[in-house]
Amino acid sequence: MSSTQGMSSMQSFNGGPAPKLPAPAFAPRILSITDNSWVNQKVLLIYGQIADPSQKALDGTLTVYHHQDNFPITMWPVSDSHFKALVHLTSGPNRLRFDFHNSSIPAQSSWMNINFLPATTSPPIHLVILLGKDSPGTFDAVPERVQREGNDLDTALRKFRMAAYLWQAFTGEQMYRNGFGRRCFRFEEEWQSGTLTFRDRESGQMRSEAKIHVVRSEKTIRELRDLDLAQQYEKATHKGDLFGIAMEAMKGHFKPTQGQKQYVSVLLLDAHWDTQSKIITGHAALGGGSNEIQLAIFGSQALQSYPSCLEEVVPAFTDCTRTDTNHVANDCNESGSNWEAANIGIGAHLHEVGHLLGCPHQESGIMLRDYLTFNRTFTCREPYSTRTKSPGMGLTLPKDECGWHRLDTLRFRFHPCFRTPADIAIVGDESVRVWPVENGKVIVTAPTGIHFMEIFASGDDTCHSWIEYSTVDGLPTSPPRQVVLSEDELLSGLAQDRKQKKLRLSIYSVGQGSHTVEDFSQLKSKSSVVKMPNGQMGFRSSQLGTSQQTGSRPEQVILESAMKQTKLLTSIRVFHGFALDGIEFFYEDSTSQLFGKRGGQVGGSDFLLDTRRGEVIMGFNLRSGLWIDGIEILTSLGRRSGMYGNATGGSGSSLIPPRGYSIAGVSGSCAAWIDGFSLIITR
Repeated sequence: MSSTQGMSSMQSFNGGPAPKLPAPAFAPRILSITDNSWVNQKVLLIYGQIADPSQKALDGTLTVYHHQDNFPITMWPVSDSHFKALVHLTSGPNRLRFDFHNSSIPAQSSWMNINFLPATTSPPIHLVILLGKDSPGTFDAVPERVQREGNDLDTALRKFRMAAYLWQAFTGEQMYRNGFGRRCFRFEEEWQSGTLTFRDRESGQMRSEAKIHVVRSEKTIRELRDLDLAQQYEKATHKGDLFGIAMEAMKGHFKPTQGQKQYVSVLLLDAHWDTQSKIITGHAALGGGSNEIQLAIFGSQALQSYPSCLEEVVPAFTDCTRTDTNHVANDCNESGSNWEAANIGIGAHLHEVGHLLGCPHQESGIMLRDYLTFNRTFTCREPYSTRTKSPGMGLTLPKDECGWHRLDTLRFRFHPCFRTPADIAIVGDESVRVWPVENGKVIVTAPTGIHFMEIFASGDDTCHSWIEYSTVDGLPTSPPRQVVLSEDELLSGLAQDRKQKKLRLSIYSVGQGSHTVEDFSQLKSKSSVVKMPNGQMGFRSSQLGTSQQTGSRPEQVILESAMKQTKLLTSIRVFHGFALDGIEFFYEDSTSQLFGKRGGQVGGSDFLLDTRRGEVIMGFNLRSGLWIDGIEILTSLGRRSGMYGNATGGSGSSLIPPRGYSIAGVSGSCAAWIDGFSLIITR
């Protein structure tokens, strides 16, 4: 980062390298990012200082000059020598100039290079405004704002787009602070009239900016509002209906096919503050989804308070105008002024985006309710708060801001939406398997690597203790594919009053798979131990399938070849149709062992082992859900049988014994077909 003083001309800024002069005392210092950094987002949040704030606190203005004048200058307040700004970037290198202006000293400047590489290798989050089929496309606003800026669909598009870029700038900075680089989700973009600066609206300048789909529901406004859907009210009688309506509308619009997952954040434009019932109708705050669409929905009740461009961000988050409940809602009685309404509207919608991305509620952060201070990320001063009935915090530094919880950022680290062009492809299925073994230990395996594990004591609704495997001392490391757990290790991270409670574990893989152990003590108990006929001890793995079909009964086969060296397994016959019916193991002496039934296609499918080369079974790939849809045999020679059964049913998992163990048998259950399957392993 280079600096100079008193430059009024942009010639050296755009025409060549910045002069290497001694840094003036009051040149802006960018602290949140280093020179020549790479980022993957269009709008970057920066934080910095003027000189040493502890020595002399200065107020003034920071002016940002963008690369080659391809975006208008923006100005940001400097408070007590601290500043925060949002910088617009274009693809490739960006040569930026920052000027500090103060009435008592000459303007002083500094330069920085930031490289922007759009993350086109990751799936986007689609932005959607959902309307009733007869909606006029307006949203709640006080008369003064309607007259000043409008409350039509065009205004809604600009405000929603700006809110989305605030989500992105906030999240990118949070990921960086957590040691995961400047990775973030991206938006689908299109070439359109620019809205990120008000000057583009005046000039008609075209830019590539976030696309917002406008979708009309099959429901009328009255049908949407009469559902009485404001989920935060106890009197709501159809809390999930609007989510279902939005989901169907998104499926109809995006038409996802099997295996394609869409990520969609929806603004419900027809949400309306009913002044008679004192309820926000046509609104729900929900996030979640299915295999096809991950969805977040939120109402437009606070939309009037949102900024519509970069120049309005600071004014929006410092506007103390009181909320007029004759026209708009004081949502949850926590948005009594415009800036607080912007916090709840933008921040609570981001909370639902967190659910869309797989985050549960947390003990702190956006996934609790820390978005009530969302403003602090973008301003250095907080005004009077009607929520706390206090003057506000005054100077707000990065330590005072809200954030994503550490567990949220761990979920984001390997999430498809956060993939960067530099990331290495994840190889292997997403599954996580647990294997009880001797001495009360449990081995965890994951083909893609073990990412992190949450530890819950009985009664915990949120996670307070976890173990990270993809980081060491906060720095990224290669995630292990196998770890050994002991109860002492798990208890060491818990508070003393929770150490006597039942432990529940949620284990996550790099490939976005997860596995829940409901009771760790039960898992490592005698119920997981199998005593084999030759006196050896076997151990039963975690099970695939739920064993819940009518008439389901336990099944178990200890392979004779695992107990007798003279018994040679030569082939496996798989019985299957649209699911797995049974597996029969054949030996050289013409005997066999059957697990399950001889159903499905007549005669089944045979897979021969190359016994001359010592080929043996190494494990299985399975497709499973409520039952076992299909199975693939894996061998010591690297051969695969191909999937027998329904190759697209359920989800994929692998069952391969951990290092040092081999297959001794199979266990599970069978009803009309196999609805439970696990391996029995031994040393």
